[in-house]
Amino acid sequence: MSRRSLGTIGLAAALTLPWVVVWAATDVVPRFGVAAPSTLATLSTLATVAVSGVSILGAAFLLAWAAETAEKDVPRAFAIAVLAVLAVAPEYAVDALYAWNAGQFAGTERGIEAGNLAVANMTGANRILIGLGWSGIALFTIFRRKADIDPAVVNREGIMTDAITVDRDIGLEIVFLLIATLWAFLVPLSGGIDALDMLFLVGLYVAYIAIVLRGELEPSEMHTGVPAYLQSFSKPKRIGSVLLLFAYSGLVIFVAVEPFAHGLEEVGTNVGIPPFFMIQWIAPLASESPELIVVAYLVNKARSTAGFNALISSKLNQWTLLIGTLVLVYSLGLGQYGTLAFDQKQAGEIWITAAQSLFAVALLIDFEITAREAVALLVLFLSQVLLEFAMIRDLVALPIDEYQVLLVYTAVYVVLALALFVHRREQFRHLLGRTAGTVSSAVSGSDEPHGADD
Repeated sequence: MSRRSLGTIGLAAALTLPWVVVWAATDVVPRFGVAAPSTLATLSTLATVAVSGVSILGAAFLLAWAAETAEKDVPRAFAIAVLAVLAVAPEYAVDALYAWNAGQFAGTERGIEAGNLAVANMTGANRILIGLGWSGIALFTIFRRKADIDPAVVNREGIMTDAITVDRDIGLEIVFLLIATLWAFLVPLSGGIDALDMLFLVGLYVAYIAIVLRGELEPSEMHTGVPAYLQSFSKPKRIGSVLLLFAYSGLVIFVAVEPFAHGLEEVGTNVGIPPFFMIQWIAPLASESPELIVVAYLVNKARSTAGFNALISSKLNQWTLLIGTLVLVYSLGLGQYGTLAFDQKQAGEIWITAAQSLFAVALLIDFEITAREAVALLVLFLSQVLLEFAMIRDLVALPIDEYQVLLVYTAVYVVLALALFVHRREQFRHLLGRTAGTVSSAVSGSDEPHGADD
């Protein structure tokens, strides 16, 4: 068992090494006055995409093992929250770069474009996470070959009625995501992302983490493979192993995703895809890949509940921390406080992203998502992105512009969401009651939730 687990860890680590060597040779070695080997310093675009992509795959497995092992010593929700933050950290880095440039070149055409790109990249990442991530993982979970052994999958009679159930303990995340979503609808009204947005959204996430940390340790699930091996260590060695895996996998993901994303952008641009479209959709897709790999790994181990919880946690931290910290990075680049402004098109992008989030929350009120609902999420997302691409390339002619198309889709999402809230109003009341009990017990420090309503 130990030899096999060590071999598995070694194989995942080996996948990361080629890019670590390239990164060290091109970024670290020259800083110490040593010439970088030319064979490592000059990779073609396709080679960069391949090597960095493989390293992300290896790091994602290391990250997943660390999170599973950590569940023995910290509340599971906190372990998943750490996993979610590390897995999407590259998205923060890419977006922060655009926000920094917007501040550095404020008042110039380059600065205005960078500000719009920061918002476009952020909204693209959030919509991909739900439109492709939530829907794709739900469908993968339901229809994979071994779904019948997954306790999270509910098989029902009828077309596309099978469902994946969500842990009811994730109700806290769902309610906090709803609060952040409602606030996001207000963001464009002030003409930009400002300090009030930062204080509210970052404060919301800090409050969420504080509540999660007050939670009780859940009974440890039966793990197999690498997590089971690492959990057999003494507590000091186990904690050290978890911290090492988190730190190393986080570093690899951080240094590999940007060249991976930029490589994909360059490949796309070479085949005629507009750069702005690439930055909004292809770059975020690359930066979200570690998260999707981790979740697919968990699902394949019949841990669908933990996998979907990770997706919801990722959406929450991106929809709070990512938006909230953009104005901070912008102000640092500017050298003084300033509001990160964006144009009308990006205001529409924020509204449609908030509307999609509202619809996704409405789907989870009953703590499950059916195959039919997952397909609806996927179709709405893909149809809007493909229609936007067709309009950019003048493949279709519509009587309305891109901004108006965004408003139409926003209205569709909102109408569907409100209909679900009305239809599921009793489940929504139970969700709010349960969350109030969780918050109350965390504040009071008691072991039993108050007002939890199942």
